[in-house]
This record gives sequence, structure tokens and C-alpha cells, in this order.
Amino acid sequence: MKRNMRMKLNFWPPFLGAGIRVKRLTADWKEVDVEMKLHRWNSNYVGTHYGGSLYSMTDPFFMVMLIENLGKDYIVWDKSASIRFRRPGKGTVSASFRLTDEQIEEIKGALETQEKIERTFAVEVKDEAGTVIAQVEKLLHMRKKSPVPR
Repeated sequence: MKRNMRMKLNFWPPFLGAGIRVKRLTADWKEVDVEMKLHRWNSNYVGTHYGGSLYSMTDPFFMVMLIENLGKDYIVWDKSASIRFRRPGKGTVSASFRLTDEQIEEIKGALETQEKIERTFAVEVKDEAGTVIAQVEKLLHMRKKSPVPR
């Protein structure tokens, strides 16, 4: 893992501007915990979390986690995403991303017989009481890199 990656992510302008903080990032990139406190600069007209900021806190993680875990011989791209708002977000909200060894092996195995695959990954954004305020689904496209002719 790149040194100080959690700190670098926390100072990435889209996260810094929205008040998004990576609280935990495991060295193997299989677990990431993110939170966002409600501030005047990330709230909407009615004083709850702005939907764009809620989505931003979930945007890059599954793609980056898969890039790190599959390795340099694979290409991973976000293909689509959806967010369903369940309740207004107030206070501090959080999301926990998890990637299992089984998921990684299933993807590698599928790419042994298929040129490209797509998989959907889901994460819930929760408030401090653990109530789900938003559900996010990300569709990711994966394939092996083509060998470079010599």
C-alpha cells in the first residue's frame, strides 16, 4: 500500500471540500470506512446532507479496492451507479466497504473464461444510530489487460 494513502485521500479536493474523511483503510485494501459530518458547506436547502456529497463519499472505493486487489494485469472501471435515499441524513454519516477473498477469486476465475465481466457492489450509508439513510449500488466493469505485442 502506498504510504500515507489514507491521509492523501482525506486531502483529495473532492473529499476535503465535502468534509469526507477516510477513517480506516486496511493495508490489503479490503476494508475502508468513511464518514462525513454535517456542515453548512455540505448541507442542502432543508439542512440535511446534500445528496451529491452522500454519493461522493461512496464513489471511488470499490473500484480502487478492486484495482489494488486484482493487480496490474487487470482493468477496472466504474460503469454505472445508483443511489436510493431512504431518510434525511443528519449529523455524522458513515459507510463501510468490504471486499472478500472469495469475491476476488470469483472475479479472477470468471476472467479466465470470459473477456470481460460486470459485477454489482452495494454499500449502505448510515447515520450515527445505524439507520440506513442511503443505499448505493455500483456496477463495475473488469477485464484482463491485453498482452502488449513485442
